[in-house]
Amino acid sequence: MILIVGGAGYIGSHLVKELINKERVVVLDNLSAGHRESIDERAIFIKGDLGKVGDVESVFQRYRIKAVMHFAAHSLVEESSQNPYKYYENNVAATLNLLNMMNKYEVNNFIFSSTAAIYGIPEEEIIMESSSTIPINPYGRSKLMIEQILADFHQAYGLNHIILRYFNAAGAYETGEIGESHDPETHLIPIILQYLLGKREKVSIFGTDYPTYDGTCIRDYIHVTDLANAHIKTLDALMTGKKSAGIYNLGNGVGYSVKEVIETCEKVTGIKVNAEHAARREGDPARLIASSKKIGDELGWKAERDLEEMIKSAWKWHERQIY
Repeated sequence: MILIVGGAGYIGSHLVKELINKERVVVLDNLSAGHRESIDERAIFIKGDLGKVGDVESVFQRYRIKAVMHFAAHSLVEESSQNPYKYYENNVAATLNLLNMMNKYEVNNFIFSSTAAIYGIPEEEIIMESSSTIPINPYGRSKLMIEQILADFHQAYGLNHIILRYFNAAGAYETGEIGESHDPETHLIPIILQYLLGKREKVSIFGTDYPTYDGTCIRDYIHVTDLANAHIKTLDALMTGKKSAGIYNLGNGVGYSVKEVIETCEKVTGIKVNAEHAARREGDPARLIASSKKIGDELGWKAERDLEEMIKSAWKWHERQIY
């Protein structure tokens, strides 16, 4: 039995869809941000909170868990600066509850969802796992704290773990059953698609004077199904003893500018985006592009889908929604 914490969320629910064909899955989620209807009906669902020791322990008492994948976290950068307590309580303290329970019940395999936000404002154009980790907000710092805790738990308790540092997840499940739904929505692609469906009044480009080829920020986008497949690869590596610890970037290795994303959305939908220019947002790096060479070399994973495929799948899902 594989425990997916946060399996009702965007990335977690896509992982469940892929993993359920290979493993028995139990999902623990408090539904504060996730959606019950996004969880594959073949999975066992338990509504519970990582911050409550009793909720966490009951799962380990009821099921024979052999590995844990942890997706549950608050992840809004601006909110983390306004309310850091919320982020350290949920992202750090609640994760310690989970790790403590794993240690108590001798569950020794853990996959952690980290973030490109731990790199802060990198100096390199292509970010390696060895790049400096200097997060500039409480969200990024909370994730880096867990990375450091996992290193200590590996040394002290022998906890096998893999850390996956995501860049910009995008897209939806190929059937259009599930997709990206946040409240509030802060991600560029769903914001554009909601605008094109008449559900938003505007699309803003924050900064057009960056030192990039078209003046707008460049980001590395990765299809959510590619992310899910990376988790399955890393789970296999842990369960077979191929890896006992590791850190991997997950990205396409290709950067797309804000203007390119808008243009691709226009191409896919056939609808024009009348975007407005706005001032830069504080702390936005000009470019964030991942090197995923390490996970390719060590585990044989690579991203398969390009930006157009991401937007096509997202559009298929958004068109089905009743807003």
